[in-house]
Amino acid sequence: MTDRPLLTDVLPEIADTLERILLNEGEAELAATVRSLRFYAPCACGEDTCESFYTAPKPSGSAGPGHRNVMLFWPRGGLLALEVVDGEICSVSILG
Repeated sequence: MTDRPLLTDVLPEIADTLERILLNEGEAELAATVRSLRFYAPCACGEDTCESFYTAPKPSGSAGPGHRNVMLFWPRGGLLALEVVDGEICSVSILG
């Protein structure tokens, strides 16, 4: 997946803010991964206002035991929802 651009190159403001929020919320392990996240693909929902994106291939099937969602307050208003699988951020959704 190294052919995908780094999130910090595609969305530097979002990457910086995400890292800062994770650190402030006690999620240092996840914060440490932000600089190495790849921008895999934007959400394919088709909504003009959607800012969601994948940082890994979209998981298939249902969530397993290594899956969790991390909900954070987004400074521009709304929430930031992270899908985390086995300690890696797979998708980022900016809600609201």
